[in-house]
Amino acid sequence: MTETLGEFGRIRRYFAPLAGPGGLGLKDDAALIDCASGRSLVVTVDAMVEGVHYLPEDPPELVAKKLLRVNLSDLAAKGARPLHYLLTTALPKAFGDDWVARFAAGLAEDQRLFDVDLLGGDSVSTSGPAVLSLTALGEVVAGSEIRRSGAREGDRVWVSGTIGDATLGLKVLRGAYSQLDPADRSLLVAHFQLPEPRTGLGPRLVGVAHAMCDVSDGLIADLGHICEASGVAAAVELASLPLSGPASRLAEQEPDLPARLVTAGDDYELLFTAPPAATPAIERLAAELTLPITPIGIVEPGSGVRLLAPDGQPVPIAAPGYRHF
Repeated sequence: MTETLGEFGRIRRYFAPLAGPGGLGLKDDAALIDCASGRSLVVTVDAMVEGVHYLPEDPPELVAKKLLRVNLSDLAAKGARPLHYLLTTALPKAFGDDWVARFAAGLAEDQRLFDVDLLGGDSVSTSGPAVLSLTALGEVVAGSEIRRSGAREGDRVWVSGTIGDATLGLKVLRGAYSQLDPADRSLLVAHFQLPEPRTGLGPRLVGVAHAMCDVSDGLIADLGHICEASGVAAAVELASLPLSGPASRLAEQEPDLPARLVTAGDDYELLFTAPPAATPAIERLAAELTLPITPIGIVEPGSGVRLLAPDGQPVPIAAPGYRHF
């Protein structure tokens, strides 16, 4: 049996170099965080399970980046600037030092990209699939965070980027859509394996958006969370759904595809409501960030989310989004 570095050897070699000053070199069992006056810490946690959130054959560096990015997306949805993170890994013993080294290398690249650092965490073994959990911390001016509960009747509903690419990318990895050209398949796979947290947009929406969350379970499901928290309803126009080039080409062959993509998860785009008067400011942001931000509906009285066809008729929704249970 090949000898490995072991738990503490891995921590010293691969993870201690990722620690910021508050992580104390990962030599203590707790970290220190300075809280700036007039600011609030925003804390979020997400877990990923091998075979559920990523495929066993996915490169370890991309698994690490996805784990970090889905948490940064939650911070962006609160309008927060990311600062630090804590990491817990439960890995099968068959995962050798090389897997851990590549995983840590992926974290190191994204730490530099998003200006965050590691504070600490835990490392355990498991006889089941790998389970990875990351807690991200950010900061926002106290009282300015964007919650789910602020949507108001008459608000427009907006979403960044495109919708549905991640679920199509997963299907490509499982052998579907072989008719697409390689560039289209690669784009869709990248959306699944390497989501783009909108950390540049989220903080810029403070004072603009009334309510916001990211699209993780599916656009309809996540808009439903906003509506429930805010005590309102919403109507989404299916024809306004922003689709990428590959998704649009697939929709020409499968006319019902957009109605399925609106309930697909793992997009990690920002979904928010804002008053009509904020439209020019949002359009300026879209131009400045070179990021599509699309109005897709309106907030209305009542409860729940309606999906409307181009003729105004309701489109049936079997399930609004992904559920673990």
